[in-house]
Amino acid sequence: MANTDRPAGLKPVKNLGGSPWNGKANVYYIPSTDDTATFIGDMVVLAGSADDTGMYPSVTQAAAGDTDNVGVIIGFGKDPSLMADPDNLSMKYRLADVAMYCLVVDDPFVIFEVQEDSDGDAYIAAASVGLAANVVVGSGSTTTGKSGMELDSSDVSTNTAGQLRILRAVNRPDNALGIHCKWEVLIAEHVYREQVTVVDV
Repeated sequence: MANTDRPAGLKPVKNLGGSPWNGKANVYYIPSTDDTATFIGDMVVLAGSADDTGMYPSVTQAAAGDTDNVGVIIGFGKDPSLMADPDNLSMKYRLADVAMYCLVVDDPFVIFEVQEDSDGDAYIAAASVGLAANVVVGSGSTTTGKSGMELDSSDVSTNTAGQLRILRAVNRPDNALGIHCKWEVLIAEHVYREQVTVVDV
């Protein structure tokens, strides 16, 4: 059976140690000067500022190749203590040029599920498990609020360069190697993961 083509960005599924994801996330801020609409499942990077209180760092949607990735959005709110918009309870995403707070799964050891883009009907092979690749930034859905980000199947690297580390194909009856396969990945280029350099003494 062919895999369903249903991009939805990155979805947290578990921790690297094998335990289930516990639902934890931290609040960040997207200022009104950000002119890119943002969706649930979008990977984001630090934007180098914060809201007026200084308590909530600002973020913006990640682009392919960004190395200062901080995590993945799972919700939006008009207030840091309420991940909803009281004036629009059906809100599912953040419009461009609108100041919003967002919940970001920023633990560098959370594993995410993401669909590969299979551009040109090329797909990631089993031999690519353990390698790295960047994201492809697609258009999010204003109906579901879900991201259009996918794993770039044509960008698998044989070295350490790449935003996402490919861990394994998702073990589920509706998923198999091939076009639009879903993968478990770790954010390899994460701003909060210390890069350790081994020095001979």
